[in-house]
Amino acid sequence: MIRAFLLGLLFVGSAHAACPPAPALPSVEQAATWAAKAPDRGLLWRISRGGHSSYLFGSLHVGKADWAYAGPALRAAWAQTEVLAVELDPADVGAVLAAMPKAPPLPPVLAQRLDIQARAACLSPGTLSALPAMLQLSMLSLMEARRDGFDAGFGQDVMLLARAKSEGRPVQSLESVEEQLLALEPEAAELPAIVDGTLRQLQKGQMREPLRKLATAWSRGDLGALANYPRWCACADTPAERAWLKRVNDDRNGPLAERVAALHGAGQRLLVAVGALHMSGPRALPKLLAEQGFTVEALLPAK
Repeated sequence: MIRAFLLGLLFVGSAHAACPPAPALPSVEQAATWAAKAPDRGLLWRISRGGHSSYLFGSLHVGKADWAYAGPALRAAWAQTEVLAVELDPADVGAVLAAMPKAPPLPPVLAQRLDIQARAACLSPGTLSALPAMLQLSMLSLMEARRDGFDAGFGQDVMLLARAKSEGRPVQSLESVEEQLLALEPEAAELPAIVDGTLRQLQKGQMREPLRKLATAWSRGDLGALANYPRWCACADTPAERAWLKRVNDDRNGPLAERVAALHGAGQRLLVAVGALHMSGPRALPKLLAEQGFTVEALLPAK
């Protein structure tokens, strides 16, 4: 969620042919058609405990323009809930990032390679330099995704947040900005290897295929493919990369489950929108919630 927020703040040039294309916003008529005819995408569970139900939606933080609209099952879940819970409300992000101390410098060689990639993405000089290294890489990855028509502004969690704000629906953050930043940043000893590996993917044009595969798996609700993500993402090939991926995904699931359980236990009927990779693996959110006494019923993909 931090990454999607930051992408909206980037100044992206478009004069050069090699620049990632800026997303084309739909017309009012297009948006109305897509909203009315949107199919079900992603993963959805009903979670019940204490005499009432909430819903758990596995979202994708990027999407295509026509993916951003809720299908019938998600619309029904919206109608049956009263609070939207997300990893992080972007409204919480700005002040914390503004007060964040400048990131420690990377080794000069890595900093230069990052700068080259930023220029290839047509970002203004210095746009990323104040951010932690992993957020810089996340921004560059999101810019690369634009070459295949994906954009953070079309992620369904972003659209759900916009709808909640327009309707005055309460929004609950399941994490703090500080917690997300801590999870995203590798240990100091691991950082150079992870930055190097991600830069190699970007420089060789190898970032796009795993993202396309991830997006397709999410769109189909293919939980098996999502569970195997570390095997095919080319982002977990070294011990440092595997340790970071575990920390940024699996290790966050326990606290996320506890906060969902606490909000639900307070009587709130929640629509919880969390990244789909948190729904897979040995510490998947649906499994952890079942261990906390929830009845967990899969709704999407439809059987």
